[in-house]
Amino acid sequence: MSKARQSIIDEVESAILAGSPEKGLETARRVTDLFLASAGSFDDEQIALFDDVLERLIGTIELHAIADMGARVALAEISAQLAPIAQAPPSVIRRLANNDEIRIAGPLLQESARLDDGELVKIASSKDEPHLLAVAGRWWLKEIVTDALLARRYPRVSRRLAANPGARLSGGGFAIIVGQAESDPELAVSVGVRVDLPSDLRRQLLRSATDAVRTRLLSRAPPHLFEEIQSAIAAVTIGVEREMSGVRDFEGAKRAIAGLKATGQLDEAALSGFARQRRYEETVASLAALSGSTVDVIRPLMQSLREDGLLVPCKAAQLSWETTAAVLESRFATGAMKPADLARAQDHFARMTTEDARRTLRFWQVRAS
Repeated sequence: MSKARQSIIDEVESAILAGSPEKGLETARRVTDLFLASAGSFDDEQIALFDDVLERLIGTIELHAIADMGARVALAEISAQLAPIAQAPPSVIRRLANNDEIRIAGPLLQESARLDDGELVKIASSKDEPHLLAVAGRWWLKEIVTDALLARRYPRVSRRLAANPGARLSGGGFAIIVGQAESDPELAVSVGVRVDLPSDLRRQLLRSATDAVRTRLLSRAPPHLFEEIQSAIAAVTIGVEREMSGVRDFEGAKRAIAGLKATGQLDEAALSGFARQRRYEETVASLAALSGSTVDVIRPLMQSLREDGLLVPCKAAQLSWETTAAVLESRFATGAMKPADLARAQDHFARMTTEDARRTLRFWQVRAS
């Protein structure tokens, strides 16, 4: 790459010396396109080269971005292009992710694997609410990051974290959310159906919840939590404190599904049967096996009130829409999804490719490990 390397360096030097915003933008787009064309094949030295030249170019563009809408749009385009690339230039990613304009920082805060926990904590502690909302939407977040996000006490950030099954919350983080949920019915429902909510905080939440919130909690509770929430509501209603049941054990289901797989009996039909019978543990274990994932990845997707995440392993397993719809509805103890919600999910499922789903699932597995 020696000739190409020198060519890139010469072009960047020319753009910087020219001092022209248009020349800098054009060169940045060309370098970005060159990187994206072969991003998966570059070694560390080559990535470092792109990192250096792009960061220098972006530095010059940022000088004009305050007054130039075109420069801001260009930076936002580069950010969106680099966000899903696991081998993206790290310094460039950090620089763009720290940009004060959310259109530029947002795609990277939501998706880039190049941002480590330390960088996310720094952003959560210093940036404004839109940036925190973007971080809170990442599928996999550790407690150190969610603690930093929740410390800012933004209600919308708390709602997004509570509804994000891949966001791990500490006891202190849950305590903040439960305190906010006393005056926020939407937040109360989102956090109330999380399986990882500590029992004492669930009781606290239900004690302060209105009858309307309790009814919504029961209607949205996944099968593995329905009886627990129902019993807790009955207990707090009559003023009796009882210890709630523990989290369901998936070991038996995993052994049973492994047995089916070993004998060639694990297929879409078997998964469809478990889902239609709302056999929660078997559905989770079957989907994990058929999609090449793990129960630890599938379980939080099943616990989410959002449909989009669960569509990923279903598409990765190449399930039909009919089976996928059954899996989506198996999240709840009773009832069916609204037709509009199903239609929206079906459209999303149809547009998703198997290759993209499998790539996303592999990324989630790495982040969840």
